[in-house]
Formats: sequence, structure tokens, C-alpha cells
Amino acid sequence: MSDAIDFDRMNTLGDVPRYHAEARPDAVAFSFEGRETTFAQLDRHTNQVANALLAAGLSTGDRIAYVGKNSDHYFELLLGAAKAGVVTTPIGWRLAAPEIAYIVGDSEAKLVFVGRELIGHVDAVAAELTHRPVVIAMEAEGAGDYQTFEGWRDAASDVDPHKPIQISDIAIQLYTSGTTGRPKGAMLTHHNLLGMRREAAKNPLEWNQWGPSDVSLVAMPVAHIGGTGWGLVGLINGAKGVVAREFDPTKVLDFIEKDRISKMFMVPAALQIVVRLPRAREVDYSRLTHILYGAAPIPLDLLRECMEVFGCGFVQQYGMTETTGTVVYLPPEDHDPAGNKRMRAAGLPMPGVELKIIDEAGKSLPPNTVGEVAVRSSANMAGYWKLDEATAKTMDADGWLRTGDAGYLDEDGYLFIHDRVKDMIISGGENIYPAEVESAVYGHPHVAEVAVIGVPDDKWGEAVKAVVAPKPGVTPDADDIIAFARTRIAHFKAPKSVDFIPALPRNASGKILRRELRAPYWEGRERQVN
Repeated sequence: MSDAIDFDRMNTLGDVPRYHAEARPDAVAFSFEGRETTFAQLDRHTNQVANALLAAGLSTGDRIAYVGKNSDHYFELLLGAAKAGVVTTPIGWRLAAPEIAYIVGDSEAKLVFVGRELIGHVDAVAAELTHRPVVIAMEAEGAGDYQTFEGWRDAASDVDPHKPIQISDIAIQLYTSGTTGRPKGAMLTHHNLLGMRREAAKNPLEWNQWGPSDVSLVAMPVAHIGGTGWGLVGLINGAKGVVAREFDPTKVLDFIEKDRISKMFMVPAALQIVVRLPRAREVDYSRLTHILYGAAPIPLDLLRECMEVFGCGFVQQYGMTETTGTVVYLPPEDHDPAGNKRMRAAGLPMPGVELKIIDEAGKSLPPNTVGEVAVRSSANMAGYWKLDEATAKTMDADGWLRTGDAGYLDEDGYLFIHDRVKDMIISGGENIYPAEVESAVYGHPHVAEVAVIGVPDDKWGEAVKAVVAPKPGVTPDADDIIAFARTRIAHFKAPKSVDFIPALPRNASGKILRRELRAPYWEGRERQVN
């Protein structure tokens, strides 16, 4: 068996298990809670999933949804759907029932695969829908009268359907929180997911090299590109993927020790929890070669602590759902525990990625001039599902995608993120849009006006704060407003604190001056992102 991987033989997601089943049939593709699946088994199982979907009447471009925590069976579902030309929409398990229902309805999912933790929410979600899709329980535990995934899968043929799939076909639809209060479905093609890997093979970076002995930890939620994308990167490279049901800091140390993890991706807030555990300084990290981190900047003191404890290479990743994940990296050699200018950078463009800084009119700006970061690569999304206007505002005819982040490029081509053009808040690696939170808070009987901002938080990077102008004659209660919001949106999106002021500051056209609200909390900080 050759260690070299022929990435040209993997043009679609369905080709990934096909190729590795031939090249390394007995090697373990995924390990999940004691269950190990070889590449040969993964290929057969994904054939069964594809045939089961086709038998259910689904055709190219139809959508299915997955609502649950991480599982090896999620990746079987995703890859099997890809073989059938069906698009998978993973949905965050932490979302509230109305939020889940919106995504299921908007994606027009015909089948919904539900993890054991979410089975109890099925009726609440169904009550919000005009149509009731077929529900399949991912696990037997708590399945009740619902058909289980393994039973549904195993009733189908394991012969490859060999359905023609184009690299431009949509494979995954990931929902991003919307600036207008509604999440948008970012459509990612097979080429988006696989093309950059071929670029990386042509232009090898030492930290991005994989071998058959590598073991990857998949601990970030699969409803995010950081979870699904990272799981696919290891799989494409023929590495073993150890799937964690959810992020549990104590179990991360167990995985590193017992499963001999060599590569993992984490958000800084998760790294902080892990490195502060007393046991963190007792674990053997000799097999750990690289930790990739992203979704939020990392404080220098925390990075120093992680470098000291883990003793491996660190690589910062910058990207977004719309760019199919990482488009910029800060290599290990730029990580200096003593600190340096580049430690504040997001980094350099990945192979095959172009960057430029533009003004409001889209004109390119010179080095060291702050503007909006624009990206062009083969990984830029196909667009937003059924939102042509939003797509046109984000991507131009030449393939440049506006990121919504403000930053600059230095003379050496390093990208520095300065601020966010959008009002997005990043808390613990989760993207939270003020409009969505404001919509949830507005319904409270004591709230006349509300503006939501991100404020610095040592643990999560940023915390959600609601600034409320109460209605006349009421005595507002912050805890009651927070509890009210939590009935309407996921807990992680709800405000962690509420401040009360007589009226919100606005400009002449009536727009809320968020920067004015944010300023006191960020005073004295070099960057307006944490």
C-alpha cells in the first residue's frame, strides 16, 4: 500500500470512500465510542445510504437534514447522500425548536435524521412546520416508534449506485446566522470541499502534510464548517478520525492520550478550558504534532501557555462558512512565545487563495490600509440558497467574496484583522448576529428598544450584551429578559448581561450607533475583536 494519495481520483465526496476502500480497505476511517469503521466498510455503508435515499424517491439537489451531536454515522450520511446527489444540511443541536424548524423548512428537507438528544424536540419542531418530513432516529436509544438509521441503512443494497455527480453540484448546505435575523444557507459544492486539497498537494506546507499514521480528533460541532470540514480533511487524507460526540475538555485529554491524536482543530475558548485542567500537565503529548485553532483570535498569554503545555506546532486558521473554512493560515514558525508582530496576524493566504483589501466601492487599497477583506478561491461558496440578492451583495461577478471583516495586508502579504464590518459577535467560536438576538429580546413586555453588542470576555472571547431602553413606567429585570430570550433562541446566543439606558444612540438617519455603545467596553484595547 502506497502512502501517496492521488487526490485527482477524488473529485466528488462520494469518490473519497471509493478511493480509500481500494487504496487502504482495512485501515480505520472513523472511531466513535468504541465503534470502528474501516474504509471498506465506510464505502459499503455509504452505498447503502445512497440507495436508501434513492429508494425513498430523492433525486439530485434534494435536501436532507441532520440534527444531532457529532457521530461517525453523520459522516456516513453525508458521504452516502453525496453519492446519491442529495444535499446534507447539518443543524446545530443547541438551537431552539423554532430555529431548527426554520432551517428544516427553509431547506425543504425531505428526511430529517435526529440524534438521540434531540428526539424529544421532534414534536415541538414539527408544530412549527407546514409539512412534516420523514424522521429517522440516528440511534436506537430513545428512538421510540421512529425507524433507526442502521435499520434504514442496512435494508438497502450495498452496491455502488454510480449515479453521475458533477463537481459543481451542491454537497452541503451550512446555515450561517443572518444579519437580518434569519440564517442563510451557504451552498458548498463538491469542488469547494475538495479542490483546495489538490491545491495544497501541489504546494505542500509542512504543517499541512498528512500520512496514514495520522489520527485526527473531530471535536467541533458538525453543524459548523470547523466540525464537518475538519472531519473531511482527515478522511480525504486517509487518516483515522476519532469523532467526539461533543466537546468535553476532560475527554479531549483522554483522546489525546488513549487514541494517540496527532492533529486537532479547536477554537481558543475550548483550548483555554483544556489547558487549564490540572491533568493537562500530566498527559503524554508526544504524538501530537499540530494544533490548529481559529474562529476567533487567541490572547498571547493563552497561546504561550498552550505552546508550553502541549509542546507541538500551532497554526492559526482564518476563514468562514462561505469560504468552506480556512483560507488564511499563520504557520508554526511565526508563533513566538516571546511575542512578535506577526502573532497578531491572521496569516498568509492558503495555496490557491487570493486576498485583497477593498473600500466600500470595491476598489483595491494599498498595503497597511484598513478596508474590507475580500477573498477569491475555488472554495468560495456557490451562493446562498434561494437568496440571489444576498449572494450578489457578498460575491461579485469576478468571484471575489466580501468577508465582512475589516483588516489590512502588510508589505509581506500577511493579513491583519482589525475589526468587523458586520456587527457579528464571536463567542466561543460561535457566530452570533445582533439582529437575531434583538428579535428575540424585542418581544419582552418591558423592552421598548434593544441593541445587542459583543463585549470582551476572558473565557469566550466575546460575550453577548443587550443594551435596553425600557418602556415608560416599568421596572425592568435583566434576569427575566435573559430568560425570555432563551425561550426563543439558543442559550449561547442569548444575552449574558443587560444594561439599561433611557434611549439608544442613533445617527441622523435613525441608525443605531453600535460603535458608540461598544466603545466603553473596548477602551484601551488594540483591536476591536477579542
